[in-house]
Amino acid sequence: MRAHRVLIPTLALFAAGSLPAAGRAQPAPGETAGRVIPSSAIGLKQSFAPVVKRAAPAVVNISSKRLVRQQADPFWQLFGMGAPRNRIEGSLGSGVIVRSDGVIVTNSHVVADGQEITVALADRREFPAKVLLADARTDLAILKIDLPAGEKLPVMAINDRTDSQVGDLVLAIGDPFGVGQTVTNGIISALNRTADPNGGAAAYIQTDAAINPGNSGGALVDMDGALIGVNSFILSQSGTSSGVGFAIPAAVVRRVVETATGGGRAVVRPWLGARLQSVTPELAKSMGLPRPSGALVADVWPNGAAARGGLKQGDVVTSVDGGPVVDAASLNYAVANHRPGEAVRVGVRRAGAEQALTVHAEAAPATPARDERLIAGRNPFAGATVVNLSPAVAEEVGLDPFGRAGVMVLKTAAGPAQQVGLQAGDIIRAVNGRDIKSVSDLTSAVVTPAPVWQFTIERNGREVTATVRT
Repeated sequence: MRAHRVLIPTLALFAAGSLPAAGRAQPAPGETAGRVIPSSAIGLKQSFAPVVKRAAPAVVNISSKRLVRQQADPFWQLFGMGAPRNRIEGSLGSGVIVRSDGVIVTNSHVVADGQEITVALADRREFPAKVLLADARTDLAILKIDLPAGEKLPVMAINDRTDSQVGDLVLAIGDPFGVGQTVTNGIISALNRTADPNGGAAAYIQTDAAINPGNSGGALVDMDGALIGVNSFILSQSGTSSGVGFAIPAAVVRRVVETATGGGRAVVRPWLGARLQSVTPELAKSMGLPRPSGALVADVWPNGAAARGGLKQGDVVTSVDGGPVVDAASLNYAVANHRPGEAVRVGVRRAGAEQALTVHAEAAPATPARDERLIAGRNPFAGATVVNLSPAVAEEVGLDPFGRAGVMVLKTAAGPAQQVGLQAGDIIRAVNGRDIKSVSDLTSAVVTPAPVWQFTIERNGREVTATVRT
C-alpha cells in the first residue's frame, strides 16, 4: 500500500521556545552553537508551555463555505426527475496572524472558491474575512479582517533566515478533527524537500510533528517562537498523520504576504530562463562529475536572464547564493524566491572547471501578450476562458515554459465547453483543419457556426482529436 499526498483540510503548527538554562549541557566539540541536547532526566522534564502561551494567541481558526452544483442521479434523470441541486460545502482550517491590523496567512486550499469565510480568534470572537490574494502554486492565501478602531492583534514574527537545521525542535498547534486547540511536538526531519503536489518548484520543510485533518494552514515555529513555515500536506497511507508532514518555508510566506499587502493580485515568480535537468548518477558518471548533484542546463531561452548572465547549454549549476544545488527543482525554487531585479550568484561547472556567474531575477516573458478572453457563440468552445500560452502563463500554471506556443484553456463555465469535456490546462491546437497559434486565431475559427466541428487539443503531453456535431 503506497503512501499518498494529502492536502489537509485543517491544520496549524507552532513551535516551542528555547529550553530553560537549567539542565543544559555545555556544547561538545563539533556541536552547533546554540543547539544542545538535554543532559539529564530533569532536562527532559522541562516544558514548552511558555512558548505555547506566547504563540497560541496568534493562531486562528478559519471556516469557508462555498456553493456547489450537485448532479442528480442519472437513473432518476431517465424519468425526468432529480434535477441538479445546489448545496453548501464547507472546509475548516487554521491560520496565523502576521500583521496586527488583521492580516492572516493560511493555505489556499482551505479557502478555495470560498464565498463566505469566517475567522475565529483565540478569544473566540468571529470576523468575516476577505481574500487579498490566493496562490494555488504555493498553496498560500492571505486574508484580511476588519477590527474595531484602534485594536491590535497578537502577531507571530516570520523567520525567513536559513539557519534551521535537521533535528531542530518544533511544535504544532492546531484543531485536528475539530476537537479544539491541540499542541504536538517533533523535529525538523528534513529540509529542501522538492516533491510538490502543486506542480511548482518548492523546498519544503519536513517534520514529524503530528499533523492531521483540521490543521491545514497553521504555523511551524522555531525555538525562538517565530514562524518558519506554513503546513501544507502530509504523506500518509491512511489520511492521518504518519509523521511525514510538509511546511511551506517562511521565505515563500514572506514573499506572498508582501505581494498581497502591497496591493498585488498575483505572485511574480522570477524565472532563470533555462530548461534544467537534475543530475542523476548516470549523468554524473557520463559527464565525469564527482557526485550526482546539481542541475544540468539543457537549453537557454534567447536573451533571457540565464543567457544574459552567461549560462550556456551543458553547464552544471552546482550552487546558488553560496548554497548547494541538489537538483533542478531546488535551483528553480531558489531563483523564484528572489524579488525581481535581485542579483543571484550562481556557481557553475563548465568543461571541468568551476566558474562564478551572476544572473538577475526577472519574471518570465509574457510574449505573446496574454489576450485572455471568454469564448461565446455557437461552437464547442463557448464558455471557455482562454489565453495565449507564453513562458509567463506556463510558469503561472506549472507547464513547461519551453513548450510550443498555443492557446490554453484557463477555466470553463457551464455550456458547450464543459459538455464536450474541455478542461483547464488543455491546449487547443487545431479547429476544422486550421492551426491555432493565438487567441485571435481561435476566435476567427469559431466566428461562423458549422454543422460539424473537428478540433485537436493537447492534454498532459498527448494530442487528442474530437468531432462534434451541432
